[in-house]
Amino acid sequence: MENKSEQVACAEKDNVTLTLSSPDVVRWRIEAAHPAFIGTLGLGTDSYEPDWTACEFAAQATAPAKPPERTTIYEDIDLWIVAHRYESFWRSSGARVVIGDKTYDGIHLLQVWVIRPMGGEEVLVLYPQDGYWRIRPKAPDGRAPTAFGSSFLIGPVTFDQGRPVVDIEQIEFDANARTFKLTYADGNSAHVALGALDGSHHELQVTFEKPVSDKPFAALRSMFVTRFNNDVAEVAVREKGENGWRESAIMDFKGAKAATGIWTGRTVPSRHNTSAPDITFGAFNDAATPPPHGWRDPSKPPPEAP
Repeated sequence: MENKSEQVACAEKDNVTLTLSSPDVVRWRIEAAHPAFIGTLGLGTDSYEPDWTACEFAAQATAPAKPPERTTIYEDIDLWIVAHRYESFWRSSGARVVIGDKTYDGIHLLQVWVIRPMGGEEVLVLYPQDGYWRIRPKAPDGRAPTAFGSSFLIGPVTFDQGRPVVDIEQIEFDANARTFKLTYADGNSAHVALGALDGSHHELQVTFEKPVSDKPFAALRSMFVTRFNNDVAEVAVREKGENGWRESAIMDFKGAKAATGIWTGRTVPSRHNTSAPDITFGAFNDAATPPPHGWRDPSKPPPEAP
């Protein structure tokens, strides 16, 4: 696990980069959980608006843009997926999206929505053309939906114009199994199964066809300007053979050689995306290790919730 973060003053630039590498991992888990202080945030105290202070590209980013083309490409009683096509995107748009017998080209953003009382709630976003994901739990009872925060990448991580990306050839959604199948440009593939989702946490279960042996198999991307203006401020790692967790400020983190569990988040509120979730990585397993308890077959429907 390496920390490739760099200090910046712009709150809308992803300057935090943590990469995860292993020649053996084929299964692992990502979870988003509400921050420990979520219960202390009163109504109206959350913050969602971008902060363009000290951003050299503020004028370009805030210039009027043509609204995206928006299409619902899958829908059932509990879940629906909305696709967006922008007028332009920062890199080429070759990744395909497949649902059933339909193929969609040039999709820049996928949103996964789930049913909630009196409407729906967006709980996952995926950018097919650069491989960025964001997830969040359902909102706690009595609250509006919380903010998205840190992003992550799943699959062989490379760099384009200095930015970490994952080159995806095709994304196929199996609606019955509630699973995304990612086919990468290098020929490898992964199943990303939608796991437990409730008002506390949101889990994804990742299974690679084969290990990602020559590149990072995942990365966290986020932003940190100060301890009061960030999407992630701290990291904690539990390493193989250690009884406890090692904690560090995100910009001071020196990496880890044998992490078995990783937590990233905040212990005090930030003025930027205040309610954004903590993100954890864990349950790293090789092909010879049986799946952990609660792991489901990504090709089959998830078990019924109790």
